[in-house]
Amino acid sequence: MHSPGNSLLDGRNPSKRKPAGAGAIGIHSRQNSASQPSEPHHKRPKLTSPFDPGDSRMSKVVGKRPEIVDLTKPPTAFQPHKGAKKLVIKNLRTTSRANDLERYYDTTKKELLDALEAIFEQKQPRQPFERLYRGVEDLCRHGASRELFLTLQEQCDNYLKGSLYRSLVTEAGSSNVDMLRSIYKHWVIWNTQSTTIRSVFSYLDRAFLLPSKEFLQINDTAISLFRRTFFVSSKSEGLSPGAKALVGVCDLVDYDRRADVRFDPALLRDSISMLHVLNIYGRSFEPRFLEASRDYYREFAEMQSNASLKSYISSCEKLLAREDYRCNAYNFDSTTKRQLMNHAHITLIDNYSEKLLDSGSIGKLLDENATESMKALYDLLRLSSIQKRLREPWEEYIKEAGSAIVNDTSRGDEMVVRLLEFRRSLDLMIRDAFNRDDEFTYSMRQAFGSFINDRKVLASWKTGTSKVGEMIARYIDMLLRGGLKTLPKSLLSDMKDRIDAEQSGLASTGDEDAELDRQLDQALELFRFIEGKDVFEAFYKQDLARRLLMGRSASADAERSMLAKLKNECGSNFTHNLEQMFKDQQIARDEMASYKSWCEGNGHAKSGMDLSVSILSAAAWPTYPDTQLTLPEDVATQVERFEAYYINKHTGRRLTWKHSLAHCVVKARFNKGPKELLVSAFQAVVLTLFNQIEDKPDGFLTYQQIAENTSLSGPDLDRTLQSLACGKIRVLTKHPKGRDVNPTDTFTVNKSFTDPKYRVKINQIQLKETKEENQETHERVAQDRQFECQAAIVRIMKSRKTMTHANLVAEVINQTKNRGAIEPSEIKKNIEKLIEKDYLEREGSSYTYLA
Repeated sequence: MHSPGNSLLDGRNPSKRKPAGAGAIGIHSRQNSASQPSEPHHKRPKLTSPFDPGDSRMSKVVGKRPEIVDLTKPPTAFQPHKGAKKLVIKNLRTTSRANDLERYYDTTKKELLDALEAIFEQKQPRQPFERLYRGVEDLCRHGASRELFLTLQEQCDNYLKGSLYRSLVTEAGSSNVDMLRSIYKHWVIWNTQSTTIRSVFSYLDRAFLLPSKEFLQINDTAISLFRRTFFVSSKSEGLSPGAKALVGVCDLVDYDRRADVRFDPALLRDSISMLHVLNIYGRSFEPRFLEASRDYYREFAEMQSNASLKSYISSCEKLLAREDYRCNAYNFDSTTKRQLMNHAHITLIDNYSEKLLDSGSIGKLLDENATESMKALYDLLRLSSIQKRLREPWEEYIKEAGSAIVNDTSRGDEMVVRLLEFRRSLDLMIRDAFNRDDEFTYSMRQAFGSFINDRKVLASWKTGTSKVGEMIARYIDMLLRGGLKTLPKSLLSDMKDRIDAEQSGLASTGDEDAELDRQLDQALELFRFIEGKDVFEAFYKQDLARRLLMGRSASADAERSMLAKLKNECGSNFTHNLEQMFKDQQIARDEMASYKSWCEGNGHAKSGMDLSVSILSAAAWPTYPDTQLTLPEDVATQVERFEAYYINKHTGRRLTWKHSLAHCVVKARFNKGPKELLVSAFQAVVLTLFNQIEDKPDGFLTYQQIAENTSLSGPDLDRTLQSLACGKIRVLTKHPKGRDVNPTDTFTVNKSFTDPKYRVKINQIQLKETKEENQETHERVAQDRQFECQAAIVRIMKSRKTMTHANLVAEVINQTKNRGAIEPSEIKKNIEKLIEKDYLEREGSSYTYLA
């Protein structure tokens, strides 16, 4: 069953053995081993001959051969007749293993020490890093981790205190910045070296130091050794290199603050990062830096405090911006930045708040419209949370500047425009400088209400009633007659206003109608501040009547919009008569259409004159004086015909003709062509008189002749002749020439008159209000105010029955303040009048109502 070729130890080369057969293979050597059966051999084994001479020897050992051979069993490798074979082992160790290990560890330690020396000398170690790493690993596995770390720590400490320290001191200059530069240079060297060391001793770091509570890891140890060597210990008297380096960092910051050319931004940034890594930033550097900064802030504030407020604000703003930038750009800690800015705010803002809040200086900035400076001031004060204290000088300035405007009697016509420009500048200041702070908006409104209703205004204008109310009505009249073209550009909306309007869902102020509506709203803002709204009502009513009767409104929509605003602001009682005026206009148009139909139906010939009559209800419209006027014959005929028609149609009504409000278009012929003249009724009557002397070459009319033929006299005649002969458009010539009209003057037609326009508008005197008319309006308002005061007293006493004098005066002031402020002395006079009329009775210090 055993073939010589099936034995592994048959003298042949074991490496060239054939694949094993189906049986197990046994190896007779010092170490017995068995292998698992290999893949079965499909070739049947060769049987030996029964007459083989070796058969008899074999039979002695194994006994009688079995008669039946089981071919399914694998052949055995056991061949006792071959005997044991000799196994030869090459390079067999003959010495002690322990001695070899100790010699290896000693060699490894020496190699590591040599590698450290090479790293310290900034050279490449002789041994490969992989071999050094394996050596560290073997030493650690051998149990020498603690000894290895202590040796590494000692070598690093000796290097830092020795050659590296000497190199650092040698390269450092005399200044603190030079010392800082040298320390940072050697820190970079040490950082590179420690990185290499950490890679070599990485196994020690992970296996021994990481779980250890006694020792730091290699990176932390390297940082700790460098910090202890240069920033804690001192080998000589005086400051250590690290202490000088910290002063050097402060010096670098000071160079930057003073714009010194010695400032090195890269060194400052890298030095701050180094201090963070060494973990001495918060303990050693930050307190020193903050103290130096406080000293600099005090010096800066003292130096800048002598400058103007504008200069001081600008300097502080730039300083704080630079400090903030430096902290962010050069890796300063956030806590340092917070403390630094707090010190700056206390030193520059809190300690100098009196200078920052000086009313005179702030007033100059506001006069100059210095929005940027005011924004910087507001931001500075907000940093210390004292921006609310700016309200007092802000309100004081508004009162002072506003009072100067409303008390300026020489520029009364410009009052409202100046107030709106002033208000516009304040609105822009609140928007752009105060970040739309509602506190300042409220203060502004309080200040406006204060100076607009100040009693000094009444004394300045000597009207007895609100002059501001009158001028606001005049301004609105100008807007509704002329539109936006009458406004200065400073009052018009800018791009930000248009954006805000669009974001609010309003019409863009780029639209002319929307802009006009906004300007009316601005005028109403001033109107809201007025306590004497009765003055505004009286003058607005007069101006509205002129606009409606003369057809001078720029926009009917704007008129209706303004009426709706007033109704919403003051109630329907305030606008009742104003609404009736609009209704009268519509009724008058319908009446004229009916009259013309009546004329056509009754066969009245169409004349060369087109008559238009406005029927007004006397209760709703202002009162106008009756003026005697002799009309031309054809005009008088038309007027009489209409009056007869109207009285016949409306029984019981009476017409009163107000010729002072009439206007007409007159056709005139001059040497250079015909013209159409838009004139008043007074002007038209005077001009038609010259038709009577048209045929006379040297025909003229005297002042007296004109007066007799027109029935005009006094100021009415003087103003009429002055507008025709002394104004910009002179269709008459006055003899002698001059600006004033005298009773001895004579007048002729200016036949050489010329104008580029065909229809010429001559200054219409009925649109001009005289000083006497103005004073009469104020007196009428004052008189109506007395009646309102008496009516309020009666209403109050009727409901209360009995009241003390002080309570009654207070209640009357409260009920009449919307119409107009009444002095307590005036209220007392009205109480006396009511006592005389038996409405009230005095009982001691109280009053009793008499039913």
